[in-house]
Amino acid sequence: MTSSSDRTGAVDHVGESRSYEIRTYGCQMNVHDSERLSGLLEDAGYVRAPKDADGDADVVVFNTCAVRENADNKLYGNLGRLAPMKTKRPGMQIAVGGCLAQKDRDTIVSKAPWVDVVFGTHNIGKLPVLLERARVQEEAQVEIAESLEAFPSTLPTRRESAYAAWVSISVGCNNTCTFCIVPALRGKEKDRRTGDILAEIEALVAEGVSEITLLGQNVNAYGSDIGDREAFSKLLRACGRIEGLERVRFTSPHPRDFTDDVIAAMAETPNVMPQLHMPMQSGSDTVLKAMRRSYRQERFLGIIEKVRAAMPDAAISTDIIVGFPGETEEDFEQTMHAVREARFANAFTFQYSKRPGTPAATMDGQVPKEVVQERYMRLSALQEEISWSENKKQVGRTLDIMVAEGEGRKDGATHRLSGRAPDNRLVHFTKPDGDVRPGDVVTVEITYAAPHHLLAEGAPLGVRRTRAGDAWEKRQGAPKAAPGVMLGLPKIGVPEPLPAVTGGCSVG
Repeated sequence: MTSSSDRTGAVDHVGESRSYEIRTYGCQMNVHDSERLSGLLEDAGYVRAPKDADGDADVVVFNTCAVRENADNKLYGNLGRLAPMKTKRPGMQIAVGGCLAQKDRDTIVSKAPWVDVVFGTHNIGKLPVLLERARVQEEAQVEIAESLEAFPSTLPTRRESAYAAWVSISVGCNNTCTFCIVPALRGKEKDRRTGDILAEIEALVAEGVSEITLLGQNVNAYGSDIGDREAFSKLLRACGRIEGLERVRFTSPHPRDFTDDVIAAMAETPNVMPQLHMPMQSGSDTVLKAMRRSYRQERFLGIIEKVRAAMPDAAISTDIIVGFPGETEEDFEQTMHAVREARFANAFTFQYSKRPGTPAATMDGQVPKEVVQERYMRLSALQEEISWSENKKQVGRTLDIMVAEGEGRKDGATHRLSGRAPDNRLVHFTKPDGDVRPGDVVTVEITYAAPHHLLAEGAPLGVRRTRAGDAWEKRQGAPKAAPGVMLGLPKIGVPEPLPAVTGGCSVG
């Protein structure tokens, strides 16, 4: 057995490996960071706690989000529930990282003195060392880096899916949206070298991954840090040349940087999926200006029109904030108009909430909660109607569905399986007679449409066993991963079986 000094404190005094649990809040970037935290801890000799551990682990890590107004309340509530468990368990450690840790570095330990480690968004690679230092010195370790120490993709990673994976192409953001605190916490945009990105993708494909999602706070601004305005479209085309890579997605782009070369690359690269999630945030030019969004309604709808001209079957989704400070009824009606014109397959709508530390939090014209709620309900009803109408157009189509793990909560009762169409629509389908695994591809005919999913009720037309399915099957002997604790936000083009997220800090 490796000694504790050799394995950064991951083995206790009786020679048993220490267990860990990670609780993740917020956006796709945080979910991927948690994969890296898991990789770091396992590389240091820790083992994943059982799925139902619920704090009963030697090390509990909170990977936090600062996007929502009540993020700190959620964190301190959860920390409070762990305090008595820590008292009863000598040697138990609690670590807090992520955006809220970067923001509230000086207050976490004062509010929760039982916390052992506080680390930020720029130095997640230090977690094992900080845990060991806290154990040896018997005092809290607070270490927040002001800038990125090393690109996170150089760190060990415990991928949550065997067949689909995140690949970060940049971190940070150069925008100054008044509702968003991300640039202050994640820093300015930093791009990875294209060769490093492609090498990571090729390595993942060699391991059996068949779908990747390119990830960045402002993913299509890729290249601004290296001085190439067409770098993102070139990257998409390069992904198309990787043998064995079946599906490429990306999230989340910004309309400002959504140029014609990107649309062309999407349309002309067969493994780039006909799916686009592009946050609109508001349809009002006045509100967009107050948000410091560098486009207006006409520009946004023009992009949608160009995408549909190049890819008629593309499913387009968006994020919308309702009740931004100063939003009038006329402004809101402009949002409703834009939604009717765009005909999104799905729109994730959020009632504006103050983000402490953002310019919008102190703006005049804060909209009363009851007004925000009423507008939110109207917008949700409109989008529900459009989503259902758009989904009905899928009935009768024959689609290739990549089988997913954990997507259909009723699959056991209905004897169905679930997966994603190329355009990322969720499809529930009749279970084939033969064996089929997550990562395999099933061809089905759509027979019914609901607002948020499709059904294929007949027997599948074909089943294609894949290397991705082989990879999933091979992994089944490994310990099961415990899911993160999310904010209940819906997903866009996310590798399965990761928790469902979007609308957090990685979304434009």
